[in-house]
Amino acid sequence: MGKVVASIKILPSEAETDLNSIREALASKLPSDVEVHRFEEEPIAFGLRALIVHLIMPEDKAGTMDEVESAIRKVEGVGEVEILMVRRF
Repeated sequence: MGKVVASIKILPSEAETDLNSIREALASKLPSDVEVHRFEEEPIAFGLRALIVHLIMPEDKAGTMDEVESAIRKVEGVGEVEILMVRRF
């Protein structure tokens, strides 16, 4: 079974939102067959930082990306979600 890595940009709902709390909550909300590879922070503007999460997931399961995006949107403090890249791992 192949794997893919997805890079997803998460913008907080407010500039004061703690990105560490989003990181912790995200791990518990993701589907069981999706794992966090790593996190990065990216400065946006005026002190606002985006969280970039790199996820590893199965290649052959349909609908996984929709489940992941839905799970991320349910995390408190998440404003916007943007899929940056999906490629084979």
